[in-house]
Amino acid sequence: MSAPVITVDGPSGSGKGTISRQVAERLGWGFLDSGALYRLVALAALRRELPLNDADALFDLARNLDVHFETGGEEGPQVFLDGKRVASELRTEACGDAASQVAALPPVREALLARQRDFRVAPGLVADGRDMGTVVFPDAQLKVFLTASREERAQRRYKQLMEQGLSANLQSLLDELAERDRRDTERAVAPLKPAEDAVEVDSTHMSIDAVLDEIFSLAAKRGLNTVPGR
Repeated sequence: MSAPVITVDGPSGSGKGTISRQVAERLGWGFLDSGALYRLVALAALRRELPLNDADALFDLARNLDVHFETGGEEGPQVFLDGKRVASELRTEACGDAASQVAALPPVREALLARQRDFRVAPGLVADGRDMGTVVFPDAQLKVFLTASREERAQRRYKQLMEQGLSANLQSLLDELAERDRRDTERAVAPLKPAEDAVEVDSTHMSIDAVLDEIFSLAAKRGLNTVPGR
């Protein structure tokens, strides 16, 4: 029997990465940040100065990408591209925008599909992305679609950038999110949308702990809750 999977899909800035990572940590399961894979393809393409609409070149790049993840340690989760740490570069707005563009290309999605499914190992997997419940793991035991208003998502990103000492403009962030949402929902292959059997959770007015409580409650109803005291 395949290892159980919890998928957490949603638009950029909805908090799905933070939530998914904490769910995986508390359950003692593996974690897949599918967005990081697309960002890695984008970062590698930018470094090689490849056009972000060259589907053939990006397919080859994605298929042969030299990446690996480390989830523990004092410095927290780490992502490596060509043997070097790149976690900070992956979180830039430029990389995020490029990732949204390459993710719209069917050949890139095809190249990364098998790689994502390989993360499904015992005791279980929490997968974060945009098509985890609809395409990559359609048989997942629990599918969550995490949302938040665009204004709230922009505010969160603005706060995050300011805390990192980076300059940011709230209106620009709103405009970028609108464009990214449009690309994600209108792309021809695996558009962003809830799976038919997904549970939608609107995090606009919820704390992280409240969202986690909601997901663990849903997991418990499906026999997936192994966290003491929950």
